[in-house]
Amino acid sequence: MQDVRAPVANPHSNTHYGTTTMQTSSFTRALPVWPSGRTEELNLTAGFRAVFTAPDGFGVTLRVACSPVYRVTLDGDFVGYGPARASHGSYRVDEWSLPVSPGQTHVVAVEVAGYNINSYYLLDQPSFIQAELVSGSTILAATGKTGFTAHIPGERRQIVQRYSFQRMFVEDYDIAPDHDAWQIDPDWSGDATECEVVAPQLLLPRNIEYPAFTKRAPARRIANGTVASGELPPAPWRDRSLTKISDKLKGFPMDKLESILSDDVQRIATLTRTDIADPSPNASTIDLPPNAYETVDFGVNLTGFIGVTVTAAQPVTLYLTFDEILVNGEVDFLRMSCVNAVRFNIPSGTFALEAFEPYTLRYAKLIAIGGSCTISDIYLREYAAPNVWEAQFHCSDTRLDRLFEAGRETYRQNALDIFMDCPSRERAGWLCDSFFTSRVSKRLTGDAAVERNFLENFALAASFAGLPDGALPMCYPADHYDGVFIPQWMLWFVLQAEEYVSRSGDVGLLDVVRARIFGMFDYLKPFVNSDGLLESLESWCFIEWSKANEFVQDVNYPTNMLYSAALDAASRMYGRDDCARDAAEIRRAVIAQSFDGEFFVDNALRVDGNLVRTENRSETCQYYAFYFDLVTPTSHKALWNTLVNQFGAKRPADSMPQIHRSNAFMGNLMRLELLARYDLVGKMLDECAEYLLYMAGRTGTLWEHDVEHASCNHGFNSHIVHRLYASVLGVESVDQLERSISISLPDISLTFCEGRIPLPDGFVELSWRRDSGAIKYRLSVPSGYTVTVSGPETAELVRE
Repeated sequence: MQDVRAPVANPHSNTHYGTTTMQTSSFTRALPVWPSGRTEELNLTAGFRAVFTAPDGFGVTLRVACSPVYRVTLDGDFVGYGPARASHGSYRVDEWSLPVSPGQTHVVAVEVAGYNINSYYLLDQPSFIQAELVSGSTILAATGKTGFTAHIPGERRQIVQRYSFQRMFVEDYDIAPDHDAWQIDPDWSGDATECEVVAPQLLLPRNIEYPAFTKRAPARRIANGTVASGELPPAPWRDRSLTKISDKLKGFPMDKLESILSDDVQRIATLTRTDIADPSPNASTIDLPPNAYETVDFGVNLTGFIGVTVTAAQPVTLYLTFDEILVNGEVDFLRMSCVNAVRFNIPSGTFALEAFEPYTLRYAKLIAIGGSCTISDIYLREYAAPNVWEAQFHCSDTRLDRLFEAGRETYRQNALDIFMDCPSRERAGWLCDSFFTSRVSKRLTGDAAVERNFLENFALAASFAGLPDGALPMCYPADHYDGVFIPQWMLWFVLQAEEYVSRSGDVGLLDVVRARIFGMFDYLKPFVNSDGLLESLESWCFIEWSKANEFVQDVNYPTNMLYSAALDAASRMYGRDDCARDAAEIRRAVIAQSFDGEFFVDNALRVDGNLVRTENRSETCQYYAFYFDLVTPTSHKALWNTLVNQFGAKRPADSMPQIHRSNAFMGNLMRLELLARYDLVGKMLDECAEYLLYMAGRTGTLWEHDVEHASCNHGFNSHIVHRLYASVLGVESVDQLERSISISLPDISLTFCEGRIPLPDGFVELSWRRDSGAIKYRLSVPSGYTVTVSGPETAELVRE
């Protein structure tokens, strides 16, 4: 299979959102359809194909929308995958330019996975497809009208377990002898499926760039050996996504499943293993005897669709298991409490196979059970943001160059159509994570289109089922039937909205999100106590992944620090003096109640009607106080000196055990930001290396935690890109609204730095070098920007 995808220029990609008018999209003739009576059926994959002759003089475009996800091929070759996600009740339209030959007959095929379950990744909405083939002004085929026929391929097992609590179903296939004939053969005459026209849909433009689908081959082969399939281990892994199916976590009950993929892989025991002493760079073809395996390494964490070509003389079952890291030299497909495995039951013959869902991995273990096979063309077809490569960064410290590349790799896998927490277990659009990722987006891509879609999705939803009126979901688009949300995360939504307007110049968003912001504040009002502080918040209160998260009730002071910042942001955006007054009162109350003379205490409990301060103190609580400007290094000098000199990446294990340590998200990140804010850039850079460099070395991406037990590819940690541009290159800020650029050349030990940052109308290109007490720099920016340049007092600034 070859890459033939070529998206057309998006006519909406340069849309200016200066008003609250929402643009919509439409089809000329196509109607939304689905196999009759099956729009709410769980895990039904349906195929839609059209045979057409490409006309002379015009290209052919496929316009398509669906619920929830589709894959397009032309004559069996991959074209594209989508769509970009939208809010409940709305669907974004994609347009793909097909590489046709005039006068030649072609087959375009669209596979749609109709999942119909709740998740953090895709919405639980009835399945449909709406598609048409267009050549000039001629409609060659249109669903619900003419040209498209429906087919149920039947190879993907339907009644299977969920992949994870947060995502949809696993992939388990019984491959047919005529596997992809319906996608390739114009004369194929399989059974057609009757379809019905379903209700009209609200259609929106895509607005953002199309993904990159680059095929990546493994970098090396690292191990092989033999296996045996036998009994389950004494205590098999059986996640809540397998055992707790209900109306709040939809899926198929465990006792109704056709097979349990996670159990079947757990039955496979590794008998022998041989490490490949001289890892072969040629991992494109592997011969697997019966009951044997080989492990390959892609060299870096990647996200996309795993593919192989399998040739078998007799039936064989092929398992693909995968993960981001190795555990004791092995692929642990259950490490993240999701089923990182795909199974293909294959008859004799040669078959090109590709997973339908995107996964994240560095390592893949290919296991043949019951028969031998030859595996060729092993690859991962990337599913990542495409427009990150014009940005550049290079400096005299190679550690920082490595962190920049790891940050860019992390960003592009987590910023495809919205900002995600991780591209693996969840693929969810989490607030708070998005606040930090969004700062990177403008730096790497030059626009804020993905962020616009992300925020717009929250604003467009009519309501959020299962949540209290006014409350925002913790991640979206998603369905939270269990009613769980994070009240702190909706406050980060306000902070991100304010920064977005400055980054993008899109003042129209203020009107779009106004109702959500003040509806959220109205929701919080009943939780405000007589001191003006939030107390006894409901659902999942979250501060960070550390001991600090055990101190969230009754009055959590970091939450109220964040609350004051959100009110201040709302005051600035909407001219609300009352919000500013409330924010000031909150800050005064927090300082009076939380500061014990040495540290800020995390929480107070309501005892016999009185609020009693606890002795719970976390490192992260101190960072919240400085980050949200309740205090400064001048106002609380002793505390600041303790934070700077006794905490951080090199803090000894036995140092101040009464102050609970921070984790990567988000105490460590806040610490780095504070060191940069208060001109301790050299220390910040050293700590960046301590916190992040080992991650970049293991996976080429940056992690959720400071250890490897969870996601090793988490969007918020791409924030290092923003920090390197600001504190090392010296491009401190670009304000699109004011058309201003602030350059602050750093006082650090590096000898040179150079970089390029894309803007909507050009690039900021800056380089500097130290030369005999002077900092000599070159700077180029697009016309129309006001630029200020500053530097350390100890060095002369010389523009070359």
